[in-house]
Amino acid sequence: MARPGRFRRMAAILMIAGLAVAVPACSSDDSSADTGTGNTDVDLHGERFGTADAETAKLGSDAEPGVFPRTIKHAAGTTELKEAPERVVVLDTGELDDVLALGITPVGMVETEGADPVPAYLADKVKGVEVVGTINDLNIEKIATLKPDLILGSQLRVDKLYDQLSTVAPTVLSIRPGFPWKENFLLAADALGKENEAVKILNEYSDNAKALKEKVDPATTISLVRFMPNKLRLYANKSFAGVVLKDAGLARPEIQDVDELAVEISPENIAEANGDYIFYSSYGQPAVTGESAVINGPGWKQLSGVQNGKAFRVDDGVWFLGLGPIGANLMVQQLGEFLGK
Repeated sequence: MARPGRFRRMAAILMIAGLAVAVPACSSDDSSADTGTGNTDVDLHGERFGTADAETAKLGSDAEPGVFPRTIKHAAGTTELKEAPERVVVLDTGELDDVLALGITPVGMVETEGADPVPAYLADKVKGVEVVGTINDLNIEKIATLKPDLILGSQLRVDKLYDQLSTVAPTVLSIRPGFPWKENFLLAADALGKENEAVKILNEYSDNAKALKEKVDPATTISLVRFMPNKLRLYANKSFAGVVLKDAGLARPEIQDVDELAVEISPENIAEANGDYIFYSSYGQPAVTGESAVINGPGWKQLSGVQNGKAFRVDDGVWFLGLGPIGANLMVQQLGEFLGK
């Protein structure tokens, strides 16, 4: 059964803002857990992938907003917090975005293996923050030296490290980053005692998404293309960017309008990436991910979106690694700018 306090907060968001947040009945983003420390049941091929948003919505605290001590129900169990955390370590870009949105600068963070170790749109906010490894290779000893009073992560990344992390500091895990980004944000806010602030932030995001929706022909299709080492993905509905597009009421090409994280294609089938607008990026350097070869090839140039001047390269850190409300709002803003061209 859903926790009453949690349900009330989630329902309030739906009523006020009309957000597409999963709310349980009362009765990622995208990396797999292939490093040995995560939970493969919640990766994109796992049996629990598709329900991550609804299941995360059941988590959190029944405490009144901002009141401590409190018990947080999360993906790995329950965690007791005696007082509001002040020294927070975050283990993914989504958690980094979340805490910064709530006005908290973490004492420790991880880096990515993308072109920018820290998403560029957040870099100026985390100058001087200690790095405790990468998303897929944590340095738990370094985390311990920072004396955190809260660690935020996910089962996808660190499920098998939960016991170790919990000996360092109270640890709260979401199920996975990515499409449940709003539910994850609310869980992080519960752990930090900043529930009211989170509701306000999500309401503002919803208003921005609605404003964009009113300016765009609903039949306009948006294609999301991401080049990765040895992979070429068309991002679908169960991705961070897919959720933002859905919130803004924007249509998707048929191949991408599915309840999956992404559809993988070969460069030879780049014709399947077509849309009225095409937004593309690379996780890594374009020469390494295959982006340079594809966009300079004949198949890319034959896409109608390209021929009509509606193909735009976007910031991978925002559109695919943002995974939180700051990134989501920035993506909505950038969408508005691109769609106005």
